[in-house]
Amino acid sequence: MRVLVVEDHLELAQSVARVLRREGMAVDLAGDGRAALDRASLMDYDVVVLDRDLPGVHGDEVCGHLVEHAPRTRVLMLTASGTLAERVEGLSLGADDYLAKPFAYAELVARIRALGRRSQPAQPPVLVHGDLRLDPAQRSATRAGMRLALTPKELAVLEYLLAARGRAVPAEELLERVWDEAADPFTTTVKATVNRLRAKLGEPPLIETVPRSGYRI
Repeated sequence: MRVLVVEDHLELAQSVARVLRREGMAVDLAGDGRAALDRASLMDYDVVVLDRDLPGVHGDEVCGHLVEHAPRTRVLMLTASGTLAERVEGLSLGADDYLAKPFAYAELVARIRALGRRSQPAQPPVLVHGDLRLDPAQRSATRAGMRLALTPKELAVLEYLLAARGRAVPAEELLERVWDEAADPFTTTVKATVNRLRAKLGEPPLIETVPRSGYRI
């Protein structure tokens, strides 16, 4: 899942990003409304976590732009006010969900995951391929009943390949959807992660390299 966090409070934004990255999400940051619009014009985000009270371009305007120009992107609006009137107004602007500050990170993660599922084609709650099972909600994977010790990135790559349902996924697409702006597009990070994942999945091999097309399960 690729997420854009739009928040002018740098410490809060970085804290949210750390939590989401531990959950295997690819996270970009924007500190104001203009930066958010610029990033949204370049990247197709699954979810935008949007502070309503932004400097420069207001969060309401950013939300309206996303609703009009990026209809697949889900918007979770954040605000310091949790009154009913504020929530109704935020949702009426086209936001998909609304969360008042301060919030619990566990609830934020759960809401983002719920919105992310709505931005994608419908997937079963547990992804299964043979004796391999991946539970996205629990962030866990097993093979032949044995739990796999996967890093968040390995788990995210595995989830993306399983969700592709046999389609060969190019390395460039994995880099874009699983990693964030901090990733160097010229490194072998995708190949290295896939190789580690293959080793942890064991035998018989599950991940196939399709020449000139990418990887598939």
